[in-house]
Amino acid sequence: MNWINESIMYNIYPLGFAGAPRENDFKLEYRLDKIYDWIDNFKKLGVNTLVFNPVFESTRHGYDTIDYYKIDSRLGDNNSFKEICKTLHENGIRIILDGVFNHVGRDFFAFKDVQQNREGSQYCSWFMNLNFYGNNHYNDSFCYEGWAGHIDLVKLNLDNTQVVDHLIGAVKFWIEEFGIDGLRLDAADCINIEFFKKLRNTCLSMKPDFWLYGEITSGDYNRWANKDALHSVTNYECYKGIYSSHNDHNYFEIAHSLNRQFGDGGIYGNIYTFNFVDNHDVNRVASMLRNKNHLNNVYTILYTMPGVPCIYYGSEWAIEGKRTQYSDYELRPCLDIDSIPNPNYELYNHICKLGAVRKALPALKYGNFRNVNIKNEQLVYMREYNGQTVYTALNLSDSDFNIDINSAGGVLTDALTGDKFNTDGYTQIPLKPCSSRILVLNDGSFELDIDENIIPIENNINEASDEDILEPIPVKLGKYRHFKGNEYEVIAIAKDSETLEELVVYRALYGEGEVWVRNKSNFEEIVERDGKRMRRFTRIEN
Repeated sequence: MNWINESIMYNIYPLGFAGAPRENDFKLEYRLDKIYDWIDNFKKLGVNTLVFNPVFESTRHGYDTIDYYKIDSRLGDNNSFKEICKTLHENGIRIILDGVFNHVGRDFFAFKDVQQNREGSQYCSWFMNLNFYGNNHYNDSFCYEGWAGHIDLVKLNLDNTQVVDHLIGAVKFWIEEFGIDGLRLDAADCINIEFFKKLRNTCLSMKPDFWLYGEITSGDYNRWANKDALHSVTNYECYKGIYSSHNDHNYFEIAHSLNRQFGDGGIYGNIYTFNFVDNHDVNRVASMLRNKNHLNNVYTILYTMPGVPCIYYGSEWAIEGKRTQYSDYELRPCLDIDSIPNPNYELYNHICKLGAVRKALPALKYGNFRNVNIKNEQLVYMREYNGQTVYTALNLSDSDFNIDINSAGGVLTDALTGDKFNTDGYTQIPLKPCSSRILVLNDGSFELDIDENIIPIENNINEASDEDILEPIPVKLGKYRHFKGNEYEVIAIAKDSETLEELVVYRALYGEGEVWVRNKSNFEEIVERDGKRMRRFTRIEN
């Protein structure tokens, strides 16, 4: 199934992306048509597969399905979505839909029939643990099983052939009507494996290269992804390892996971995992990293590790968002392509380059994996395929570092920059602070033409305006970001007992939380870096 290996995926939560009301008013609005404005962006990123979270009629958030055969009226109708799929396909972009088959919403037709006809309903056997001797907080005078205890999400009985036929029939309809190329299976760890086997057989009989991957947050991926059931699963182990290895300055964590999964004898060598660094259920990676300068390295790993990389919409510009105790909506914003909030264009450029590099190097799409050099703040791993050898080298520290690579003789060419390093079997490769290289072993002839000006680099978050530069802003207690990216908390303003000079006492928000002292004037000063004037420390919290 080579199209998966060749894919760069992009994940959209349609109801949020399109700015749909949180409660379905059932008024027909063609909000998802804004996707047409984003096609050029997909092409710049090298994206050739879109993953849509739920698009079918629901009451609120999409995972409470009302009708599997009808596009949510807040997004459009079947005809408008059919045209979207047609246009995406014409632009070389495949489509994966979210199959929410573990549960439905309370407005699903079969459940409404149970509410009305109780024991006399022909659909009583469609739902798990339906009990007419109990009750629930909706006062239905009966109780039932909800997904993870949420009774708004009524759990389906997938041992019932009528339920299975209804769901499989919907998938056949999606393939026939919209020409979809794959499915994400929501809450896959809650679903009967036998259902997946039947789903696979049906889909592949209609479309032999159809791809199925399941949402799995833990456990042995081989249980769900194998020759009989799903093709792949969400790689939550590496999702966590990528951001936390940067936050903890410990590349051993992600190196261990990558070797465990994909190294020689790795347990998932047969699975082309679905890889990501954020999605609609977890905090944006830009909100999870203590040092935003680590974003480039995060995406370098995502694009060079085994499996298929997927970007969550808006994260290519490092937009932030955190879930709260009561809501996920901050993770699922309405975005317009011409007004992205606080875009990080440096990251955007880097991801565009990574897309071009990945497409050009078969070793990154098909190659085996081996760790080469692991340190707390530096990591080198290797991918090999059909005679091509590619090294990924990363440095998460704030200092320059020369990393050792022992390779066959020749030239190591950085596919990102074009820099070349002669090697006679051993060499030291210079790495700038918070940077990465993708090094292709070759005879010196390798060249990769990457547009250096994919999009203009705009001001960084710490850059000061002309007005700000006129006067320093007095420091006060709170959180700050150093111009090199690390974050700190000012915990006190002190005075030297001898000179009475004012001092700033601040602690690091990463690592062991070391406490530092710096004179106040130095803390507040404007510095120059790469020809730009900016604050040494920028306040990030009121």
